Amino acid sequence: MPQDLMVTLLPIHRQLANTGVLYMFVCGVWGLIMWRQKKPMDSNYRGMLAIGYVLGDVIGVLGMTMLLAGAQPKDAVHILYGLLAAISLPATAVYLQERGNDRKQLIYDLRCSNPTASL
Repeated sequence: MPQDLMVTLLPIHRQLANTGVLYMFVCGVWGLIMWRQKKPMDSNYRGMLAIGYVLGDVIGVLGMTMLLAGAQPKDAVHILYGLLAAISLPATAVYLQERGNDRKQLIYDLRCSNPTASL
């Protein structure tokens, strides 16, 4: 991969990651408000979570592209956080699949509000 492309991908990856963390935080706050008002999870909220997950995948693909091209993150923990972000939302969905609806909203909100698990 040419160096010019790496110089282009790094700021995009960085800005998308910042956007993703803030977006997932907003998802968590919105979900907490809905949970506090005793509103059930609706398709709007599920759509927000899906958008956040896709955004995380895009960030991950950019990161993996840079990694495979030879760029190295500041530390190896960066890769661990990326993997955690990639599996945490699907793992939460699988965990809550068989559970009752009374706490699903709260658990998703806590997952979204945690910056290390968001993106």
